Amino acid sequence: MSSARHVPVMLQRCLDLLAPALAEPGAVVVDCTLGLGGHSEALLAAFPSARLVALDRDKEALRLSGERLAPYGDRATLVHAVYDELPEVLARLGIPRVQGVLFDLGVSSMQLDEADRGFAYAQDAPLDMRMDQTTGVSAAEVLNTYPPGDLVRILRAYGEEKQAKRIVSAVVREREREPFSNSARLVELIRDALPQAAKRTGGNPAKRTFQALRIEVNGELSVLEQAIPAAVRTLAVGGRIAVLSYHSLEDRLVKQVLAAGAATTAPPGLPVVPEQYQPRLKLLTRGAELPTDEEIAENRRAAPARLRGAERIREDAL
Repeated sequence: MSSARHVPVMLQRCLDLLAPALAEPGAVVVDCTLGLGGHSEALLAAFPSARLVALDRDKEALRLSGERLAPYGDRATLVHAVYDELPEVLARLGIPRVQGVLFDLGVSSMQLDEADRGFAYAQDAPLDMRMDQTTGVSAAEVLNTYPPGDLVRILRAYGEEKQAKRIVSAVVREREREPFSNSARLVELIRDALPQAAKRTGGNPAKRTFQALRIEVNGELSVLEQAIPAAVRTLAVGGRIAVLSYHSLEDRLVKQVLAAGAATTAPPGLPVVPEQYQPRLKLLTRGAELPTDEEIAENRRAAPARLRGAERIREDAL
C-alpha cells in the first residue's frame, strides 16, 4: 500500500480550521481516526511545537502509520483504541485538555484497497468488514444470522436503502440454501433483487447495503454518538474540533452535537442570559463545507465529504 495513493480529504481546510488553536507551544492535537497517517503527518509538519495523540482500532493501520510518523519521534503517540475511548486514553496519558481534535470518518483507503477485508463491493472478498479484526462479528455473520426484521431495519436506517425488503427476502432465501461468505455473491443477489429503475441511479446498486453492513459490524453510529460529545468535552477553551463525514447519517449526528453546543440553554424570555446558559461552542463552518471540484477530480473519495468545525468558547456550567 503506497502512501502516494492516499490523498487525505480536505487536508488544507482541516489544517486551517485547527491552526489558531495549535500555534501555542505544548498544544496537543488528537487525530481520532489515524488510518494511514496522512492527516497526522500534515498536522505534525504544520505545527512544529504541537504534540499528536492518534487513535485507530485497526492494528495494521497503526503499524503502517507508525513507520510513516517515526521521524517525529516522541511528538507522536499512537494508541490502539476506538475513538469513543478518547477520554480514557487522555486520562492514561495524563493529558487533562487538548487544543485540537480531528475526525475523518470515512473508511480508510487501506481498508477499501485491501481486497481481503471485504469492504469494497467492486472486488470479490470474504465478507468481513471489521475495522478491528481481533474482535466482533463479521458482515457474513450479520447476513447469515440476523432475523429478517433486523436486517431490513439496518438496511433502511444505515444504508437508506428503499428496496431493503426485497434485498432481505432474497438474502434470507439464499442463506438457507448456503450461508454467505463472499462479497461477489451478495453483489449479484442485490443486482438480481432490485427493479430495473432502481439500478439506473446512484452508482453501484450494492453500495447502500455494504454501507449499512459496515456501520452495523463496527457499531459506527453508536460509537460516534458517544465520541463527538466526549471529544468536545476534552477541548480546552479556545480549542477546536474538525469533523469530516461521508454520509448523511454521520453528518446529521455531528451537526446536532455541534449545534446543541452552540445554542443557549436558557429558558425562553430571560432579559439577560446568565453565564451557565451561554453557548459552549462557536460554529466555524456555515453548515457543512464541501470539497472543491478540483479536489474531487484529484481524489474521487472526497466527493461525499462534509466538513464541520467548532471552537470551545467557555467551560461547561458546574
